[in-house]
Amino acid sequence: MAEEFLINITPQETRVAVVENGVLQELAIERARNRGLVGNIYKGRVSRVLPGMGAAFLDIGLERTAFLHVSDINQARRDGEPPETAIEKVLREGDEVVVQVTKDPLGSKGARLTTNLSVPSRYLVYMPAASTVGISQRIEDEAERQRLRELIMDLRPGLRPLEELAGTLDLARLAESNGNNGGFIARTAAEGVSREELAADMDFLERLWLAVQERLHSARAPALIYEDLPLLLRTIRDISLATAEKIRIDSTENFSKVCEFAAEFTPQLLPRLEHYPGERPILDLYSTEDEISRALQRKVDLKSGGHLVIDQTEAMTTIDVNTGGFVGHRNLEETIFKTNLEATQAIARQIRLRNLGGIIIIDFIDMSDPEHQRQVLRALERSLERDHSKITISEVTSLGLVQITRKRTRESLEHVLCETCPTCLGRGSVKTAETVCFEIFREILREARQFDAQSLLVVASQEVVDRMLDEESTSIAELEAFTGIPIRFQVEPAYGQEQYDVVLV
Repeated sequence: MAEEFLINITPQETRVAVVENGVLQELAIERARNRGLVGNIYKGRVSRVLPGMGAAFLDIGLERTAFLHVSDINQARRDGEPPETAIEKVLREGDEVVVQVTKDPLGSKGARLTTNLSVPSRYLVYMPAASTVGISQRIEDEAERQRLRELIMDLRPGLRPLEELAGTLDLARLAESNGNNGGFIARTAAEGVSREELAADMDFLERLWLAVQERLHSARAPALIYEDLPLLLRTIRDISLATAEKIRIDSTENFSKVCEFAAEFTPQLLPRLEHYPGERPILDLYSTEDEISRALQRKVDLKSGGHLVIDQTEAMTTIDVNTGGFVGHRNLEETIFKTNLEATQAIARQIRLRNLGGIIIIDFIDMSDPEHQRQVLRALERSLERDHSKITISEVTSLGLVQITRKRTRESLEHVLCETCPTCLGRGSVKTAETVCFEIFREILREARQFDAQSLLVVASQEVVDRMLDEESTSIAELEAFTGIPIRFQVEPAYGQEQYDVVLV
């Protein structure tokens, strides 16, 4: 299915929306003050070893110590000890360890680490501690898998084929040391590429790793050694040529950067890149902004009249399916079956759009017919096939529930855009003052383009106005210079944090 990428860039944040057939399917957000850490490599120092948990906490220079489990320590660090070795035999307080972040800090938890390092590029992933060749499970053509395997082994003699793992590729299980110069995994994007392109990718990764090693020798723990690309360039690097139809970017400066990056690493994408100069904000296309707002709500309406209710908790996410206003045409069992079938597509989309991770429990409407249960489960599996994260789905339980586990590496959309509501003491959430400020910036641009205003008055809550006049004061000055319209602020004590008005004066 053809995908269109809408990329909105401001000095404060980058937002990448993936649209299929005019419908928002996925959203990634990266803010300048809070960039993701997944893929970053650090030289850390062990601050605490916990034998009872089989883990250690490391200081890698972040606000909270990061977590390293004994199962994520590679064979080279074990010095010949078996995988079940006690953590205290492998690590001691004060030890310096080179680690990579596999999960961003989530809530009160610190980052999750591994010593199985890997560095990605467009077509390959380089594993410095491995001597194997792996192929992404998403490449299904066996002839193509064999072609890539033979090409890599021919380019780097001495590498051995890797016995393929069931399910989605797990780098932590692949990266086992054999005293080699490094192994490779062919990514999904490598399908159909030439020998020359793979060779260039290999050379690039090996040069990059040499630079990382030089930095490692000179750095003192805790220190950042290697930082993954920002969201904009990471998106261009990882885009699938088979499905990406168009990539629109609303920033002239960043469009030029992307073109230069694509010319070097993914020249096939150049004809699909497009600068968006439109008067309407780019994420107003396909009502994307409205879809983002709806993705923060508990209730999701279905076309038939039924609805979903989605609740995120610390332990899991629950999704409840209801018939709502759908009464059907034949009988109750048929009505329930049709509602559950429709819900499978909506559930798959919401999981991907909201970036829900961990344990997800789906409470479908009870079905007495085993064939209906089977068809609903198969429909759910098909709907989830396009998800890029590793997903496992259980059978329908005796209580009529379906359990999904989805690999979580970054915070969900709700955790990125919202914060715990002080009024309801954690039972709900509201958008952060920062999020509201960015919404106000977009509204000001919208008003300035549509109306000939002498000045603008922003009426908002105390928290939002305080942030505007403090942390965002530079952005306000830049916005005034860009629009040529002075902007004033007024506190309205009766307004909640999400409420605001932009008034033409």
